[in-house]
Amino acid sequence: MSTYHDEGVVLTTAKLGEADRIITMLTKEHGKIRAVARGVRRSKSRFGARLEPFMRSDVLISQGRNLDRISQAASIASYADAICGDFDLYANGSVILETMNKLVNTEHESATEQYMLLVSALASLSRHRHDPHMISASYVMRSLALAGWLPRFDSCVVCGRSDGLEFFSVPAGGTMCVNDRTPEARGMTTQCRTQLKALVEGNWKLLDEASLQRCESEGEGDARTGSSRPNPDGDAQCARIVEEWGEYYLERPLRSLRLLDS
Repeated sequence: MSTYHDEGVVLTTAKLGEADRIITMLTKEHGKIRAVARGVRRSKSRFGARLEPFMRSDVLISQGRNLDRISQAASIASYADAICGDFDLYANGSVILETMNKLVNTEHESATEQYMLLVSALASLSRHRHDPHMISASYVMRSLALAGWLPRFDSCVVCGRSDGLEFFSVPAGGTMCVNDRTPEARGMTTQCRTQLKALVEGNWKLLDEASLQRCESEGEGDARTGSSRPNPDGDAQCARIVEEWGEYYLERPLRSLRLLDS
């Protein structure tokens, strides 16, 4: 039986039998894998805690006929410790893991750029580097852009004009002008368009400033504490577009994102 060595982030786990689990991971070199971890649900398991969601671990895996088997696991980064202890961090982290799990369908197909984006997002979330909602929203947009679904913001997707861009169509792939808007297009403010573009580009200077201004207007203090929420105006409009964009191109609902907006 051949073996391979890699590092990966645990996306989901599922019980198998009385003591085992099926671990779904995104790995750096081998892409998405599903592998059995024997005995990890026993109290004396040596590496069960290293194979929980949000954990980044170094693993040794044996190839199997139906499912691979994880024979060794060592922790690289325990994002779970910080994320699972805070509701906002956990809710936004769940959006990130669910998006990645649904975005990559083919197993054992290298997705190194997606892996590095995932690690960066979880590290930022666990270290409170930015507003948690901004991190998860940016991750949804950037991971889909990396997969080929990059929205157009600077010109109308119908006529190409760069002025009067007051609408956004998810099915059409970007902004629309007032003359060529289609029935399903949403109205979009300049603030919303600027924020969406920043989310896709990872422009954290602009996003941090927007978060700080919102928190100050709500009397919440520091934008990086994890306590902020989208306001009913531009942020809520932007959040709806992010949710619709993710669900349309993933072709399935993002339950964690819907929970976050509830």
